[in-house]
Amino acid sequence: MAEKLQTRCVIAGGGPAGIMAGYLLARAGVPVIVLEKHADFFRDFRGDTIHPSTLELMRELGLLDEFLKQPHQVVRELRAVVNGQVVTIADFTKLPTRCKFIAFMPQWDFLNFLSSHARRFPNFQLHMETEVVDLLIDNGRVTGVRAKTPRGELDVHADLVIGADGRHSIIQSRAGFQRREFGVPIDVLWMRISKKQNDPEQTLGFFQHGKLLVLLDRGDYWQCGFVIPKGGFDEIKARGLPQFQNDIVSFAGFLRDRVAELDEWTKIKLLTVQINRLRDWCREGLLCIGDSAHAMSPAGGVGINLAIQDAVATANLLARKLRTGPVSVDDLLKVQARREWPTRLIQAMQVFIHRQVVTGQMSDWKGSLPFVVRLLKWFPVLRQIPARFIGIGPRPEHYCSRGR
Repeated sequence: MAEKLQTRCVIAGGGPAGIMAGYLLARAGVPVIVLEKHADFFRDFRGDTIHPSTLELMRELGLLDEFLKQPHQVVRELRAVVNGQVVTIADFTKLPTRCKFIAFMPQWDFLNFLSSHARRFPNFQLHMETEVVDLLIDNGRVTGVRAKTPRGELDVHADLVIGADGRHSIIQSRAGFQRREFGVPIDVLWMRISKKQNDPEQTLGFFQHGKLLVLLDRGDYWQCGFVIPKGGFDEIKARGLPQFQNDIVSFAGFLRDRVAELDEWTKIKLLTVQINRLRDWCREGLLCIGDSAHAMSPAGGVGINLAIQDAVATANLLARKLRTGPVSVDDLLKVQARREWPTRLIQAMQVFIHRQVVTGQMSDWKGSLPFVVRLLKWFPVLRQIPARFIGIGPRPEHYCSRGR
């Protein structure tokens, strides 16, 4: 027999969307249970960027000062090395926010911080090592989830199920939602290389003849993302590790003395890049948010912040009604209506970046700079445009006390 629990809201997935939604709903007085399939939040593929819009939300929640005491790097400008020339792409110092910078913080630290604060609410529960495997449905309405735990099966019945279980969402598939896919011509090879004290400061990336290397500063090592044509990993393997090591050094020469750390292919992971979104984000008793509703590319590092804004909109629009009972499909559609437009805009921009910049235009400029990049170099004021798009986004969400 499965163990049974009852709550107002159950959230599948303990990523940024799930933990933030759980925190905000619990803060608003809604009994909530978050189910996370792993034993901890540590994942190499999690994004590190906490953008100014998210930092502004932390200020609104009264958590900013404590949050900024956590280990992080402050990045006030995003710079790129384009065909050997250093160019500032985005300048965050003029943004209308308290924190005019991106905080680079390992996502597991962010999730540990936020979940520790959520646990202070008596109506919040976080169950680790609890993998959602199915939906509970009664007369067409989703009434809960079934999960696997080390102790056996668990059924959680709830007035609302929120799917926040990522791009491979079991909630999404069990609900029968249709997904629209946008072709992405790239994948990313993900690896670690040790970091030294005199290494250059973190940049947005190294662009060279249509190719891209991204380095994320994680304290004592660089998390490296090497962009390749989709499906091209086998060809790279066939060329051999020494050639791949040389490719890395051709972008970032300062890694020459330690690129040999990549001495076997098992240290190099393939991250398949996707851009997609659901046609419908909800049905009776169920709402999908974050990557479960719309998988984003790593371009701009905006995925985590878009997921968080989904969570904020969900709490703002649903918390008051959810405190006392179920919410209707019309209520859930309001969340999709509010968040779908910025999602569409950002995904369209990501598709453009992939097709025209990473795999197209930049390869045509050889040792020179693409025209758009030249404009950013010639007219520094223009750097505020990508800064606002990346740092704040087209529709930032703010904590609304009406939900309390």
